[in-house]
Amino acid sequence: MIIYTHPACLLHDPGPEHPECPARLQAVLEALREHHGDLDWREAPAARLGDLRRVHDDTLIDSALATGFTGYRVLDPDTIASPDSRAAALRAAGAGIAAVDAVMNGESETAFCAVRPPGHHATPNAAMGFCLLNNVAIAAAHALERHALERIAVVDFDVHHGNGTQDIFRNEPRVAYLSSHESGIYPHTGSPHERGVGNVRNVLLPPGSGGFRFQNVWAEELLPWLNDFRPQLLLVSAGFDAHMHDPLADLMLETDDFAWLTRELRRIARRHAGGRVVSMLEGGYSLDALRECSVAHVAELR
Repeated sequence: MIIYTHPACLLHDPGPEHPECPARLQAVLEALREHHGDLDWREAPAARLGDLRRVHDDTLIDSALATGFTGYRVLDPDTIASPDSRAAALRAAGAGIAAVDAVMNGESETAFCAVRPPGHHATPNAAMGFCLLNNVAIAAAHALERHALERIAVVDFDVHHGNGTQDIFRNEPRVAYLSSHESGIYPHTGSPHERGVGNVRNVLLPPGSGGFRFQNVWAEELLPWLNDFRPQLLLVSAGFDAHMHDPLADLMLETDDFAWLTRELRRIARRHAGGRVVSMLEGGYSLDALRECSVAHVAELR
């Protein structure tokens, strides 16, 4: 297994008291080095302009990657860039691209991208929800073009709906998007009625659902559909903010719930995709939960 990261991802600074802080990634890296230090750790390359243009228009790219300013740039009420954000965003996107190439070339079955800023809210033309570039969408688009895949699945278990990823691929039947997310919270998208061209599946979970309901939804609805799709590559938006200790949501999951789902995803990947899974860090705002969940997630991907 390969872990991709880069020091630049620690330098993105959205401002004091912002929940998407550098300490998040620092906590993940410290925990992974302690428990999985024997894995193949690699430095994430920077994504190139052509990589970004597969999913984003130039308005978004120019805005998210602007340079020559001091202080902070407010991209939306929740999304703030600093002078170091450009390098962080390019390395975060580049990690997913490198990870896809590595698993497709047989260097490893699995990879985890320990990067920030997160990505799944970024739409084709707008940075939002703490996200500058849509890292997992950039990785999926790269896989489609460079590796000529016919079926890629993006599984998103972040507590917030990945509206950007869904928007980017809603008319692309080669990419399936599956998400469970808490109802009534940001970004207020992801209704079960949103189906794209038959390639989208969303399940809303009420606050306080807990692991029993979460596991049932995946076991009875989402995983069977994913299995029927027969993905040749599985990409994961790994947000751990559905954890019971997270301050921004109330789904009340435990670490074992994330480990269980990762284990089930691995089974499907072995069945249809030669075991190939690329996972990318998304949300999660309790440092203790991030440590526990990232270690458990990677343990199941090894």
